[in-house]
Amino acid sequence: MEWRVPLADIDFGLEEEQAVQEVIHSRWLSMGEVTQKFEQEFAAFVGAKHTLAVTNATAALHLACVASGLGPGDEVIVPSLTFVATANTVRYTGAAAVFADVESTDWLNISPASIEANITDKTRAILVVHYAGYPCDMLAIMKIASRHNLIVLEDSAHAIGSELNGRKLGTWGSIGCYSFFSNKNMTTGEGGMLATDDDALAERLRILRSHGMTSLSWDRHQGHAWSYDVVDLGYNYRIDEIRSALGRAQFKKLPANNERRAELTRLYRDLLNELVPQVTMPFEEERGTSCHHILPVLLPPGTDRVHFMEGMKAHGIQTSIHYPPVHQFRIYQEAWRQRGQPLPVTEEVAAREVTLPLYPTMQDEQVKWVVKAVQESLAV
Repeated sequence: MEWRVPLADIDFGLEEEQAVQEVIHSRWLSMGEVTQKFEQEFAAFVGAKHTLAVTNATAALHLACVASGLGPGDEVIVPSLTFVATANTVRYTGAAAVFADVESTDWLNISPASIEANITDKTRAILVVHYAGYPCDMLAIMKIASRHNLIVLEDSAHAIGSELNGRKLGTWGSIGCYSFFSNKNMTTGEGGMLATDDDALAERLRILRSHGMTSLSWDRHQGHAWSYDVVDLGYNYRIDEIRSALGRAQFKKLPANNERRAELTRLYRDLLNELVPQVTMPFEEERGTSCHHILPVLLPPGTDRVHFMEGMKAHGIQTSIHYPPVHQFRIYQEAWRQRGQPLPVTEEVAAREVTLPLYPTMQDEQVKWVVKAVQESLAV
């Protein structure tokens, strides 16, 4: 349908068109010079020694798990309030995803206390998710990991440009994973990035990304190699030059677009507090700097969420849910029940959460329309 205000929108223009045309004219479409430049620019931005572009963030998470040596018999602690790929990529390796609760109804990130409560002698890693672009309590989580000798991986799909204590999210753990999906703060349609400071991990990720091969087609095209060996069971997670070109064009817009998201988020908070105070916006407390990827709100307890969302739809406002909890999906339910670890805050948040529209080309007037629609949809 034609939305008066869509949930998300992309900021594409002549820059993206020209970037794609340049790749087409170059006649080199697989990973090559454009991808290398994209990786270098992203590494400088996040402050990582190594970055590797891949086909999507799920591939990035999978490679992070494989390169970290996870496998059958291992357990990885993850939040349940996340997109299912976070848990699925753990299972791809044969390891088990163990679900931890979120901190509170104000801070929707994985709880350090719940992480600690779920650690067993099988626990090998903690995979955090910086929900909506807001930082997890990485100081506490890194202390827990150090105390128990655990790997820390970061699902930073929401967090391109977010910081904690002046350090970009995705660079706190061993490996960070970013997303360039079509609704992200910068997009290539599909696409992702890995970041690490570890030379050995970077080399293994590089090998795993392309079939376990020791050289790439671009290396041979440049005359740097004439053949290759296969030294690991790798995957085809390569990105193409067109998406890397889109990424480079989008990257230039990221700082201004993230700032615009912050302005819109502040306007939402002011208007909701004034007009619909019974609807709460999480992340009111200060912790780091968010890139404000999405705009989650919590409806009043007992609200019929489907009825509310239908009301918003009637006003032409698109909404969504981030997320149905992973532990409640059929594929994960039984293992979670057997473990017997309740997730009361996650379940409360998940039952009340609705995501409102947020994107950098959104106008102040549209935020006012959305908040007015929230007010009227609750009143019906």
